[in-house]
Amino acid sequence: MAAKRIPLRKCTGCQEMKPKKELIRVVLTPEGEMALDLTGKRAGRGAYICKNMDCFVLARKKKALDRSLKSTVSEEIYDHLMEELSKVDAHE
Repeated sequence: MAAKRIPLRKCTGCQEMKPKKELIRVVLTPEGEMALDLTGKRAGRGAYICKNMDCFVLARKKKALDRSLKSTVSEEIYDHLMEELSKVDAHE
């Protein structure tokens, strides 16, 4: 019996390929809302990022989320995402 394939995604911050379950998805919904998608199932364009703050800061500095989501991410949205990520980071 063949081993089950583990889906890999690239972190927009550190550019490392990691298992999908180890990353958090940032989604741009069809309505234009940007949020963290902890389930990985929300509709919209997604970008993945590691669950640590260092990768988020690096992605913010390089504007990697802007490129991945093909949309301009405002500073307010970055601040809101950082708040949500810090809750997830503290929870684990």
